[in-house]
Amino acid sequence: MRIKSGSIRHRKKKRIFKEAEGRVGGRRRLWRTVIDGVIKGRVYAYKGRKLKKRDVRALWITRLNAACMMRGLSYSKFIHGLKLANVGLNRRTLSELAIREPQIFDEIIALVKGALAKAA
Repeated sequence: MRIKSGSIRHRKKKRIFKEAEGRVGGRRRLWRTVIDGVIKGRVYAYKGRKLKKRDVRALWITRLNAACMMRGLSYSKFIHGLKLANVGLNRRTLSELAIREPQIFDEIIALVKGALAKAA
């Protein structure tokens, strides 16, 4: 007996067309171009999830660089001093401290400057 895939195909197309909402023209109405657009969108979403991690880390580093420069220290020397002082804080935590708790960040800077002075 022949089995038709009408209802299954209808459900699949409905799901794909739902995902294509918000697009303009054929990318929203025509099946083949809708498929292309949805696949491309999924590729961009996948890439974006990977790039997001890089972008956020770059933001933390930029914030730390600005905070260190305001206190007379370069970012690279700051990171080197952290390693010498055995401070185990990551860049995310340090950037949050620089923004929300500047007094604590000043203490960390003093600790780093002391470690750099000992090493020199």
